[in-house]
Amino acid sequence: MKRFLMRIPLTKYGLPQVAVFPALVLLLMAAVFLLAKGRVHIAVTITVELLLTIVLVWVLAFFRDPYRQIPSETNILLSPADGVVTDIEVVDDETILGEKALRIGIFLNIFNVHINRAPCRAKVERTDYKKGRFINAMDRQSSKVNESNDILMTRLDEPADRLLVRQISGAIARRIVCRTKSGDTLASGQKFGMIKFGSRTELYLPIRQQAKCRVKVSDKVKAGLTVLVRYE
Repeated sequence: MKRFLMRIPLTKYGLPQVAVFPALVLLLMAAVFLLAKGRVHIAVTITVELLLTIVLVWVLAFFRDPYRQIPSETNILLSPADGVVTDIEVVDDETILGEKALRIGIFLNIFNVHINRAPCRAKVERTDYKKGRFINAMDRQSSKVNESNDILMTRLDEPADRLLVRQISGAIARRIVCRTKSGDTLASGQKFGMIKFGSRTELYLPIRQQAKCRVKVSDKVKAGLTVLVRYE
């Protein structure tokens, strides 16, 4: 089991849960085996152990950190998260980027990889964490009322636009992890954090004639791999 766990690519952003949760499940499995032995029908014991094994696999899978071959193109914006595109809208809120912006919302369920990645080569201007509620992250209103963290950044390639990636908690997610700060330079597709246990991630970019959205609602996307926008 130890060798098996060491081979699974797990994210450092999952600590301490990635260490504590599997240990608790393994202890519970051992306790069930010892306490049920000779007292409970073997079929019941096996069923419980199988269910706990499924929970263990899911916990490890949730914190997985698969290798990604990041595209080398500089005229694209990559998805900042795995999941499903739930909405693509023009947002007339100048408090976000100082001008009209295109928002691409991505919902992450509990089975998706939850690591967030930079959409392009960029310099971080600032991060802004806000406390809030925990309504279903599939609801676009969660962007306004839920716990969230904004990462405002500027592209280092042309066009040198300002972008914003928003990490949003969901009904289950209660922990946003962001390991970047003002002044940091991020490579395209670079990992910078995650949201634990179901969430939403949004990308905001200025409205530009040459910026062509390459996804549609209901598309499945992968962080650091799927091209959301291409500058033509």
